[in-house]
Amino acid sequence: MSATVSTGPASDVSAPFAINGVSIDDTFAEAFPMKATRLIITARDAVWARHAAVAATGFATSVIACGCEAGIEREIPAGETPDGRPGMAILIFSMSGKELAKQVERRVGQCVLTCPTTAIFAGIEAGEAIALAKNLRFFGDGWQISKMIDGVRYWRVPVMDGEFVAQETTSVIKGVGGGNLLFLARDTDAALAAAQAAVDAMRRVPNVIMPFPGGVVRSGSKVGSKYAALPASTNDAFCPTLAERSPRSVLTGDTRSVLEIVIDGLSDADVAQAMRAGIEAVTARGADGGVVRISAGNYGGKLGPFHFHLRELCGAREAS
Repeated sequence: MSATVSTGPASDVSAPFAINGVSIDDTFAEAFPMKATRLIITARDAVWARHAAVAATGFATSVIACGCEAGIEREIPAGETPDGRPGMAILIFSMSGKELAKQVERRVGQCVLTCPTTAIFAGIEAGEAIALAKNLRFFGDGWQISKMIDGVRYWRVPVMDGEFVAQETTSVIKGVGGGNLLFLARDTDAALAAAQAAVDAMRRVPNVIMPFPGGVVRSGSKVGSKYAALPASTNDAFCPTLAERSPRSVLTGDTRSVLEIVIDGLSDADVAQAMRAGIEAVTARGADGGVVRISAGNYGGKLGPFHFHLRELCGAREAS
């Protein structure tokens, strides 16, 4: 489908702007620095590699309460993995290298070591080294064996189906968390269909994950709460049931459902590429798809240094 773009003069970025009848808000998504690593999980077949990857990335939607944000990046064919078996690449993000190291060790120990036929390897070479099997090897109770290959140490830990092979360390690099898109739709069916189309497009972009269930979150949050103990609370500005009650509401009567996609990436360029892919997937459906507006969440630039302006991602200035 060819996109029909409407916009005002290039110098007037606050003018109405829409693609195929879907309005693009004049706003930006605000993201912040994180620490990140990639792990490669392999197994005798893709089914068991995925079982381990799903378990290892569970309960990892938000650093607010989970300690990390994690997800499956992609499936890797056998010809591209370190041991020539089918694999899965997962990305894990946290707010500090120390917390990330803790999350990696726990998740690998409880979810990969335990899964039949699996092995695990670092998916990033450069960066600060943290333990992968360095401590988990002690599960071998003295029977574990190390092997150096091309200057990299691996551990072979005896388990009941044979051996668990794991690289000794993985690397931590700088990442970006909190990129986001908000889809304001006429109803829940339209919002879900749009969000699913956007997630499908984003998953084709390398170096990113969408950590919430199915890549989509309905409980968008704002910083702070009327309750002092809570660091975050419901984003009432985008809650349809509060459209006529909350003074912060930005919704009009034609919006009855809002869904959000949060994106974490290894760089700001990766996050921008994923957001662009998501916007294109939704605007390609046009106004008949039920999405009224595309917006994003930010805190006035106070939360993080990475600002992704929606209209710039759409090429508004170039298209005018």
